[in-house]
Amino acid sequence: MSSSAEHVRSHLRGVAVGLLTPFDDELEIEHEKITENAQELYGAGIRTFLATANISEYHSLSRSERVDVAETSVNALPSDACVLAGVGGSTGEARELIRSYDRIGVDAMMVMPPDHTYMHEAGLLEYYRNLSSGTETPLVPYVRGFDPSIDYLASLTRVDGIVGIKYALKDPVKLGAGVAAGADDVVWIDGLAEPFAVSFWAEGVEGFSAGVSNFRPEIGLELFDALSDGDWERACQLRNICLPYQQFRDETGQENEIQGAISVPAVKKGLELAGLNGGSVREPIRPLSSEDERRAEELYSQLEDDIESLIE
Repeated sequence: MSSSAEHVRSHLRGVAVGLLTPFDDELEIEHEKITENAQELYGAGIRTFLATANISEYHSLSRSERVDVAETSVNALPSDACVLAGVGGSTGEARELIRSYDRIGVDAMMVMPPDHTYMHEAGLLEYYRNLSSGTETPLVPYVRGFDPSIDYLASLTRVDGIVGIKYALKDPVKLGAGVAAGADDVVWIDGLAEPFAVSFWAEGVEGFSAGVSNFRPEIGLELFDALSDGDWERACQLRNICLPYQQFRDETGQENEIQGAISVPAVKKGLELAGLNGGSVREPIRPLSSEDERRAEELYSQLEDDIESLIE
């Protein structure tokens, strides 16, 4: 497993872009549009891709659809790309999905945030060990939606087969403590996209997931270079031009009180505005309202102007 593990580790040290799932008006998957997006993003310099992720509407896909989407993603990209596919659910279901992913050749399993109402840290560690025991493919747990201890984070880095951790808690202090207590050969990545890239980098992350970089990848690539070079002033400038659109993604949308409800359709709108493929969304997500569509267009126009002045 060493060569595949190092392949994944090296790619986690970069910008991980989500491959969203374009649906047509009947909410069927448009696989050719996944292929087009993946190849356009690869051509722009992206090498790390998250298929069947949260932003891909993982929970709205059936098991067979997840496998088909992951297979489309793998087939769309050259061998020097790295495709992580989302895995979740019960141990048995997750292991079955892992076996299917292994047959199509994904590079790593991104283990989705646990969605159980009641959890135990020792039980979660056992869950990851059971998943790892069924595959030689590296695992990357996604830490989000609960408040783990530092001991748990450190123990997670020492589970066989885990090569990286996608950290998506708004707590940089806990991140730094977890990195310090964890194994040195595990790569930590910022799972909260560009807004947290600067502060999390200072605590030990070596890569980050994409927000606006899902549709304007040059921002993420420039930000990664600035962080790698220790150019904090430029990194902050790049981070700041992402904030208006990212803060828009965090909003509730119309007739709703749940934060972040428009996150996925906002990114799909960004893809369309950038000349890529967005498409419809499945329930329980809702499309953007007409008002939010107009706001997205205004924010994208502002983003485009900022990119031109700072990058181009």
